[in-house]
Amino acid sequence: MQVSFACTDHGLKAPRNGESHNKQNATSPNTASAARARFRTVALIARSLGSFTHRHHISLKESTGKLTGMKYRNLGKSGLRLHVHALITHWCSIPAVLFIQVAEQLMTIAYENGVNLFDTAEVYSGGKRSSLVVNYLLFFKILYLCLKGSLQRLQLDYVDVVFANRPDSNTPMEEIVRAMTHVINQGMSMYWGTSRWTAMEIMEAYSVARQFNLIPPVCEQAEYHFFQRDKVEAQLPELYHKIGVGVVSWSPLACGIITGKYENGVPESSRASMKSYQWLKDKIVSEDGRKQQAKLKELRHIAEKLSCTLPQLAVAWCLRNEGVSSVLLGSSSPSQLTENLGAIQVLPKITPSIASEMDHVLGNRPHSKKDYHHS
Repeated sequence: MQVSFACTDHGLKAPRNGESHNKQNATSPNTASAARARFRTVALIARSLGSFTHRHHISLKESTGKLTGMKYRNLGKSGLRLHVHALITHWCSIPAVLFIQVAEQLMTIAYENGVNLFDTAEVYSGGKRSSLVVNYLLFFKILYLCLKGSLQRLQLDYVDVVFANRPDSNTPMEEIVRAMTHVINQGMSMYWGTSRWTAMEIMEAYSVARQFNLIPPVCEQAEYHFFQRDKVEAQLPELYHKIGVGVVSWSPLACGIITGKYENGVPESSRASMKSYQWLKDKIVSEDGRKQQAKLKELRHIAEKLSCTLPQLAVAWCLRNEGVSSVLLGSSSPSQLTENLGAIQVLPKITPSIASEMDHVLGNRPHSKKDYHHS
């Protein structure tokens, strides 16, 4: 089972060497440099987690809403507030010699723009998520050791959210829910969420929690973009309204397909040209892939009408869904991140008529009881 972490600044341990996190210091010129230093450390830790690196996914969040005035949403119906943008860096796309420099630039840009959720570990082995199948006691031991070590290295008292990857069919749901409840009861986390679970699995976890007086998940990490809509738009809204499960969506640009860079084939410098991403290349050059590129050409005209780029339109479109608490932005360069962060300015421009026009182009709007959009 794969586990990921997220935490806010109130989880940080007492400052060292006379540093202060009070309001006066938060607005001082040293804020940016302190952020760079902290995120440099995070990048180094994520890179040097040894045997845990390919299995465990570590995130850090810094609360900066009161300083930036940017848009924040609650994580599902919990009390945890997330910026509508989150950062996940594609380490595999960054040359090793530039790793620290680029990681620092990306995290600093995100931090200074109010982002408070960071995915700082590359857990996509060859573009596919890996998982760790273990028994109950071993899972407890690994989860505890990984959490404890990460808290110490990042100078944190606790993490805000622990995410569990899709459960193995041989692992009883009760064991997973008990494990996550134990972590929360021990003060190591405030909430737990799921990653790539089905709606049925999430509901089962909630039912188990109710039956045994345990703690249910508060959110689901789910893929969501122009060409992947059913789960987030037709299945999860019911869970959001019934049990308060929110969504942290990922891959808003469909592994780069929506950027338009594959319009004329697969460039040699792109991710899809890498041997480990052959599955992505096959998808792009398929008949469905060519149809998607044709639709993207039409959507680009809509983006031009709104004075934005196609990636910005795609990210803003994801944010229009009321159940989406935050969108994970995959970035491998400062310019790409800066462009994607601009999606927040596009969100108000996606009026009902624009959304309807986009739905007409896409032709894949799921059947649902209600138009779940963010007003």
